[in-house]
Amino acid sequence: MAGLDRCYNIADLREAAKKRLPKAVFDYVDKGSEDQLAVAGNSQAFRNLKLRNKVLVDLTARRLDATLFGKPMSLPLAIAPTGIAGLCWYQGELELAKAAAKAGVPFTLATGSSTGMEVVAGEAGGRLWFQLYMWDDRKLSYELVKRAQAAGFEALIVTVDSGLGANREHNKRNGFNLPFRLTPRVTRDVLLHPRWLAGVLLRYLMTSGMPKHENYPAGYQQRVTSGPGLKKSFRAESLTWADIDRLRDLWPGTLMVKGILRPDDAAQAVEHGADAVVVSNHGGRNMDSAVPTLEVLPEIVRAVGDRTTVILDSGVRRGSDIVKALALGADAVLTGRATLYGTGLAGRAGAEHAIGILRMEFEKTMAYIGCNSPAEITEDVLYPPPAQGEPRTAASRRLAAAGE
Repeated sequence: MAGLDRCYNIADLREAAKKRLPKAVFDYVDKGSEDQLAVAGNSQAFRNLKLRNKVLVDLTARRLDATLFGKPMSLPLAIAPTGIAGLCWYQGELELAKAAAKAGVPFTLATGSSTGMEVVAGEAGGRLWFQLYMWDDRKLSYELVKRAQAAGFEALIVTVDSGLGANREHNKRNGFNLPFRLTPRVTRDVLLHPRWLAGVLLRYLMTSGMPKHENYPAGYQQRVTSGPGLKKSFRAESLTWADIDRLRDLWPGTLMVKGILRPDDAAQAVEHGADAVVVSNHGGRNMDSAVPTLEVLPEIVRAVGDRTTVILDSGVRRGSDIVKALALGADAVLTGRATLYGTGLAGRAGAEHAIGILRMEFEKTMAYIGCNSPAEITEDVLYPPPAQGEPRTAASRRLAAAGE
């Protein structure tokens, strides 16, 4: 597709998507909250950590695949839940899911997506995970859990770091609220982006009508122009570990708890039955003073890495970022914005291009540090070198367990 051949990295995809998408939609994807400190902190943490080359290693047997929860993936990466994909591209969640399936990586469908889980499960293929927000009326959330199980989703990701909602001032300035209103500012913004207007908004209007949250219960599936639906019923302040216990009882598949930044919370998640913890600050979109996830990853791995799977989320923009996360002990990473930029530019083709960029960069970086596979990435590739102590990486934990 025109434009993709000139996008050589995720930053290029970002700039191209910025031109195609209305400002309100792009800012929703791109920005965090308040002063954007957490977004910048996530990126800076990756920049600050360096890697050391290892030379004269035979790399002809290299491979990028990994195993997560006993199933293969083409590289140690999965697509994070992103509820705005359907406004970046027509049926954007479905396009992104198809791209993930083709690339051989898991895709996570968000509660707030505008494509229903049954449609994604029926048309996308691949490994599918479902992200859950808990509502004040727990029975409504349990209905989603049962639907996801019936649709064949293999994993449930429970997001637990929503607090009292995010202070995203840019949304207010851009008029990007629910219900969505075509104010003079918004109308001008839309008209200045005719490709998006024709390819997304008008296409919805000519087919299914204005997007709605298709995973919400039937009585709450208002159009984005009609009302807030169940958004006002999210009650994160009432979420406790008892809710994780209940979900563990309901969900027979893989259960992940997303939003962990403390080792004691990670330990609690394991004790309450989680199969994985996702070290995440919501991509810097919620608490603006949140610590960068890469900086707290080692202590969380030390706390629970020998008992559960640890996944790193927030800030991944380069293949080298995946290497750094694995070297610090993650079993895999989630990426959200990187593939959303691609989706916003060119739908499925753009998402495939984004994954391809990350794959290429990951392979090259892995070769530079002298590793033939993700399983060979250990903490000795890092600079500054880690302090002496417990083994931190997945590879080191496996070696320690084997007594090697």
